[in-house]
Amino acid sequence: MTETTELSDRWTARLTELAARHRVPGAGLAVLHRGEIVAETAVGLANTEAGIGASTDTLFQIGSISKVWTATVAMALVDEGVLGLDTPVVSVLPELCLANDELAKGLTLRHLLTHTSGIDGDLFTDTGRGDDCLEKYVALLGGTAPNHPLGATMSYCNAGFTLLGRVLEVVTGVQWDELMRERLYRPLGLTHTATLPEEVLRFRAAIGHLGSPPAQTPMWGLMRSAGPAGLICSTPREVLEFARLHLAEGVTADGTRILSEGSVAAMQTPQVELPDPYVLGNAWGLGWFLDTWDGQRVYGHDGGTIGQNAYLRVLPGSDLAICLLTNGGDTSALYRDVFGEIVRELAGVTMRAGIEPAAGPVAVDPAGHVGVYQRLSSRVEIVERDGGLVMLDRITGPLAALAPETESEYELHPVEPGVFVVRRPGFDRWVPVVFYTLDDGTPYLHHGGRATPKVG
Repeated sequence: MTETTELSDRWTARLTELAARHRVPGAGLAVLHRGEIVAETAVGLANTEAGIGASTDTLFQIGSISKVWTATVAMALVDEGVLGLDTPVVSVLPELCLANDELAKGLTLRHLLTHTSGIDGDLFTDTGRGDDCLEKYVALLGGTAPNHPLGATMSYCNAGFTLLGRVLEVVTGVQWDELMRERLYRPLGLTHTATLPEEVLRFRAAIGHLGSPPAQTPMWGLMRSAGPAGLICSTPREVLEFARLHLAEGVTADGTRILSEGSVAAMQTPQVELPDPYVLGNAWGLGWFLDTWDGQRVYGHDGGTIGQNAYLRVLPGSDLAICLLTNGGDTSALYRDVFGEIVRELAGVTMRAGIEPAAGPVAVDPAGHVGVYQRLSSRVEIVERDGGLVMLDRITGPLAALAPETESEYELHPVEPGVFVVRRPGFDRWVPVVFYTLDDGTPYLHHGGRATPKVG
C-alpha cells in the first residue's frame, strides 16, 4: 500500500461521511492523476455479518467493468490478425446456432462489442463450474429469441460477452480465466485481481448487500459462465492500472505493448448512439461507453452484480481516472457525489447533471405508450391511471431467481415527449424510460440499457 497522501486522508473522511449518508456498507476508492495514484482509501465494512472492515487491498466484484477487459483482449487479437472486427463470428464458431439465419450468419465482433447484436442479453443459466462452461452456455443461445434485429438498435447484452469470451477461447486455445491472467493480469503486474472464488478467497473479499437498510446477500457471486461479462474481482488501484493502459495508448508501465494505438483509439470512438443517452453516456465505443462532461471527453464503464456496484471513469484530457467499488446501499448517489467532487477539484470539470422530471407540463399521448413490452427476462406493462402513466415491471426467466424482488410498480414522470423517469423507493436517482421506434416502425421501450419490443 502506498504512503498515505493528504488527498487520501481527506477522501477517507469524506468517503466515510458520504457512504454513511447513502447507506453504503463498504467502499474502496482510488484516483489516478497525471500518471500517479494520488488518493487511495477504503471505508466501512466488506462483510457486515462477519464484521470485516474494508481495506485498500479488499477485492470487490467489478461486475461489467470486466467487459472492457474482455474487449481489450479481443482487440489485441484483432491487432495480431487472429480476429477481424467485421468478420462473421460463425467463421470462428461454425457450430454457432442462434435464433435465426440472419443473426447466425451476420453476427460480428463489432456487434458484440457495441451491444447491437440483438441477442437477448440476460440469459443467466448456470452451465457448471467446469472449464467448458462457456462452450455449454453458447450452445443454449439458439433457443433464445432475439429482442431486436441484428444491428437495429443498442441493447445491453451480457450474453454477447459470454459468446465473445468463447470466441477468444477458440482462437487462442486458452480458457477465458487463464487468458485474462496471461494477457492482462500478469503484464499489468496485478496481484489482487482474480475471477474464480477459490482465487479471490486468498484475499479479503467484499460481499454484496441488498435492500434498505442493506442486508447481506445469500449468495456471493454469479455463475461461472458469466465470467467474460462480469466476474472479475479487483481493487480500485488495480482497476486503475488497467485504465492506465488505455491512457498510455496500449502500453504497460514497464513498456510492454498490449494494444496498438489504433485499437485504443477505436475503442474510444463512437460506434453507436444510445436510445437512452441519460444514464451511462451518449454513445458506445468498442467496449467502453462514451460521454462528454462540461466539454471534456469521458469514457468508462459501470458494473453491478449481486449487491455490489462498481464505477470507472476516465477523462483523458485531464489525464485522470477514478474507480469506486461498493457493496450495497444507494451506490449511484454515492458515485455522483464522489466523482462530481473529484473531477471538479482535479480537472475543473462539472459532471453532467442527472435527468429529472420536467419542471412544467409536458404534452403526453398515453395511448401511444400503453401496452406490454417483453423480452426474455422482463415483462413491462404500461398502463394509464388517473391521467398519468404507470409502469408495472416484472423480472422473468432465469434472472428472476437472482432478484430479491421480481415485481415493481412505478409512476412515470414526463421529461419530454417520449421520455419519462421513475425513482425506486429509497434511492435519490431518477432513472429514464424512453419510448422510441426502430427504422421499420416497431415500437420499443429502452430502460436499464435494454431495448424491449412492444408485443401487445
